[in-house]
Amino acid sequence: MKIAVVYADANNQKFINLDVPEETTAAEAIELSGLLKQFPHIDLEENRFGVFGRVVKAETPLKDGDRVEIYRPITADPETVERRDIEE
Repeated sequence: MKIAVVYADANNQKFINLDVPEETTAAEAIELSGLLKQFPHIDLEENRFGVFGRVVKAETPLKDGDRVEIYRPITADPETVERRDIEE
């Protein structure tokens, strides 16, 4: 089955297409993608990940055509960031 695994940080964007066996889980797909070697700071215990914008568990089985997304932690605290005035 064909799936994709994606990750982006401030400097890089990676979109990896994979052909994986049926019943591959989200965590297995991330491992197979090689992104954990390219980005050693990714920790699957800390980083959330999902399929098409919906957070999933590591053991979630994938379907053909799924896109697994590794999410970065939020780095800006909305309580301390200045609000921008929107001028019309």
